[in-house]
Amino acid sequence: MCRFLVYKGTNPILLSDLILNPTHSILTQSYDCRLRLDSLPHNGDGFGVGYYTTPTLSAEPCIFTSTTPAWNCVNLSRLAKKTASSLVFAHVRATTTGALSESNCHPFSYGSLMFMHNGHIANFKKIKRAIVTAIRDEYFLMVEGSTDSEWAFAVFLDTLHSLGYSPKSPPETQNERAGGGGGFGHGVLREAMLGTIRRLNEFLDEAGTGEPSLLNFAATDGHSVVCTRYVCSRTDEAASLYFSSGTRFHEYKEGGFYRMERHDRGQDLVMVASEPLTFERGDWVTVPTNSILTINKQTVLIHPIIDKYYQQNPAYSRSAAFVESKGMAAEPVVPSKSVKNTKKPGAMNGKDMHLIDADRLPSGSDEGE
Repeated sequence: MCRFLVYKGTNPILLSDLILNPTHSILTQSYDCRLRLDSLPHNGDGFGVGYYTTPTLSAEPCIFTSTTPAWNCVNLSRLAKKTASSLVFAHVRATTTGALSESNCHPFSYGSLMFMHNGHIANFKKIKRAIVTAIRDEYFLMVEGSTDSEWAFAVFLDTLHSLGYSPKSPPETQNERAGGGGGFGHGVLREAMLGTIRRLNEFLDEAGTGEPSLLNFAATDGHSVVCTRYVCSRTDEAASLYFSSGTRFHEYKEGGFYRMERHDRGQDLVMVASEPLTFERGDWVTVPTNSILTINKQTVLIHPIIDKYYQQNPAYSRSAAFVESKGMAAEPVVPSKSVKNTKKPGAMNGKDMHLIDADRLPSGSDEGE
């Protein structure tokens, strides 16, 4: 039921052009969510916006959260009209676990890292004690709220630590070991995210949880971004996730009509969203179920998550019954292209995706926490 949005671009974008102005902006999704089947398609249990400023100020993100519904927060409007960033996380919340409080609003942060979640961990109370026991003290003490999402972030931090990286260390220092151009490196973030999902599955298996969990995660270190579209099931559809990339995202017609322009096969900006921000048919690509999407220098890579829930047959049609039982739409309201994972452990490049017009995959929608 939550919605999240990621923007990463070569150039900064005014926050209002992401979260306020588009016809189906994430602010609009807080009160008019198109991929919901229940009678109250609202995500009004708070919101959060996180963005990075100039490195001379700090490598840590600036985060603004509030329990006021996004559509009713004048401070959000004031901030968005005067703030620009080249890497933005935004989230509107519909609670499933955790009380209505600012400490439970996404995105969460630790050092230079940001994290948010759309979905839920099934029967979370059954695995919470196991998580607490398994993670290091510093990540146990980091948790301020009561959501399953923040505990998933704690598992992510602990997994990153186990890979030999200190989440608190300056990104520039860390990436000298990874041989990249800043941050931990997209490969390290992807490995940590995959390890987080693997550990959560182990906790769920040990607890005997039968209901699938919806694990759409997004994480960044201020340089690279990783996002997942994942469900703990071989047969059920996951919560929805889309991406769009190009050279310019702009208002081509008054009234909030935005579109993505592509002047060549390259891209200067990438957006990832639970629900499309525009109604332009060609702007959005469906991320395949049980995949991990990586953004590295505006290049999009998609890898299948190969575990016990992996479906080797790309033509396999997952059931929408579970997501519909959660009040979520089984098919996207906005028509979109989609991409199939045709390479087993490999990846697709975002440039190539613009040339693909594959059959649309079944697309679920989100339960948010």
